[in-house]
Amino acid sequence: METELQGKLCKNFSGMVVKKTDLKSVFGTLNIPSYVRDWFVRKYSDQEGNFNAREGLRNLRKIMPESGEWTAVLDKIMEGEQVKILARTSVKMSIKTGQVSFTLPDYGVTENDTYISPDVWNKVKGSFLSENEGWGIVVLGYTRVAVGKNFVGKVALVDYADFRPYNVELDYYKKARSLFTTEEWIDIMLGSIDYNADGFASEEQKLTMLKRLMPFVQARLNLIELAPKGTGKSYLFSQISKHGWLVSGGSMTRAKLFYDMQQHREGLITRYDYIAFDEISTMTFPNEDEMKSALKGYLENGKFTVGNKTGKGTAGLILLGNINQSDMNVNKNMFTTLPDIFAESALLDRFHGFIEGWKIPRLSESIKMNGWAINSEYFSDVMHKLRDDETYANLVNQLIVVPDNADMRDTTAVKRLTEAFIKILFPHWQEKEDVNNEEFIKYCLTPAVEMRAVIRKQLSILDSEYPSEMNVYTSSLEEKQEA
Repeated sequence: METELQGKLCKNFSGMVVKKTDLKSVFGTLNIPSYVRDWFVRKYSDQEGNFNAREGLRNLRKIMPESGEWTAVLDKIMEGEQVKILARTSVKMSIKTGQVSFTLPDYGVTENDTYISPDVWNKVKGSFLSENEGWGIVVLGYTRVAVGKNFVGKVALVDYADFRPYNVELDYYKKARSLFTTEEWIDIMLGSIDYNADGFASEEQKLTMLKRLMPFVQARLNLIELAPKGTGKSYLFSQISKHGWLVSGGSMTRAKLFYDMQQHREGLITRYDYIAFDEISTMTFPNEDEMKSALKGYLENGKFTVGNKTGKGTAGLILLGNINQSDMNVNKNMFTTLPDIFAESALLDRFHGFIEGWKIPRLSESIKMNGWAINSEYFSDVMHKLRDDETYANLVNQLIVVPDNADMRDTTAVKRLTEAFIKILFPHWQEKEDVNNEEFIKYCLTPAVEMRAVIRKQLSILDSEYPSEMNVYTSSLEEKQEA
């Protein structure tokens, strides 16, 4: 049943909403992220938002075969047929040979199997140079390529169309936000990431969930979250946005994260808005000193040096881990299960804030979105574009009064976190006159200080040189009111 808020949402975000109703049972085990799923649901839904599952899934199967069906696809290609599929695609450029190839990770197709001709590359490279990897409509064919004195068969990229069904206008989004109350907007944000606001017991639970969106909107924001199992950490960081990357356990090298000197290839940190290390307690870091040195430089200023290569990125680093109930206490050492590389205070100090994930309810049927919500594809692109909007940094500089003798890293953290809260909850605030001081303190400044204060407390537990208490940051609007 459509609620009053959902009707208001449909009116003001017409064309950017989709009815999210029991979608998990419809799509089953299909490996399809939310931002692709929502577009497909909308395409095969009527005006009331009812999804024609039979027709939609039949057409989805046509352009998105399962991984086990790749052999049949390859057979068609080798017989001279061109095949069009929807797939996650990335390109690889060889400095040695000058050839361009591509990968289809979900089908196990590597750069050794593929080829992009110079003509095709000139046509499609605009889609890849900005993203490196993304979802798109891929047209595949078969060709033979000279390798030394021999000709080798390759899967050829015939054409590529970026999966970008929306043109995002931030001004429209900001103006539309002004038509909703803060309470309404919090619920809308939850629906955009597939959660039903009615499934949360309190506003604190809702806001803690939305803290996970902060790296989506804020460049180089570094966070740590510890939470019980089953609170949806992996889902949000892997399924909602194509601009982020989730690494789940395993080994992480400097070459993969920053720069591979042998392959002359830039790493993950240069290609995404955030890199989330899931199951952080199980991750290993070969050559820890090497990695630690690279991380310190990057987390401080966004730059890295590997050999003779100097690079930069805007990705934030997110550490995600599980925590036992007995350890959910900010006044004790909560980081005992983190890899040793993160046990050094100088590195930990470069993380801006901490998310108390135990305040997020365990996922249940009642927490799944059921009704109209902003399309995840549109929403993820809005979040991505907000990262580059300098309006908010200027606004925060005007709003926050920095105390005398404040720690520089504390100030940087509080400002970045505050800016992220504004982008998520109050994107329509463009000038100081737009700001409601009470809401600014409650929803932006105070939670930003609290998130940084946890890092500060953990630092003092690890290293006695760090004071456990922070200076007091205030709002300039309060001073104006007092005057």
